Amino acid sequence: MSAIPAVTDSNFDALVLKSSKPVLVDYWADWCSPCKQLTPIIEELAEEYGDRITFLAMDTNENTQIPNRQGVLGLPTIQIFVGGELVQSFQGGKTKSALIKVLTDVL
Repeated sequence: MSAIPAVTDSNFDALVLKSSKPVLVDYWADWCSPCKQLTPIIEELAEEYGDRITFLAMDTNENTQIPNRQGVLGLPTIQIFVGGELVQSFQGGKTKSALIKVLTDVL
């Protein structure tokens, strides 16, 4: 889908919950138009903030266990984890400035 590394049901705990850095997870699907609009924004933010926060993308078509466990009910959904804890979760398309504000608050 994008230049953002993928996270899967099998490696979610290791890459997200055990990460020493904050982690942003972008839950997406290939049929989701707002997801496709959000992808370039997430990629830009990964370039700008990648040294301070890990950006990962989860294809919800291929991975259903974690989205279910994390309560993902609609797409796109963005979740931010710090120290293995969910600190932010929101659904739907967001502007780059709205996402920057969230990242600034978390960092």
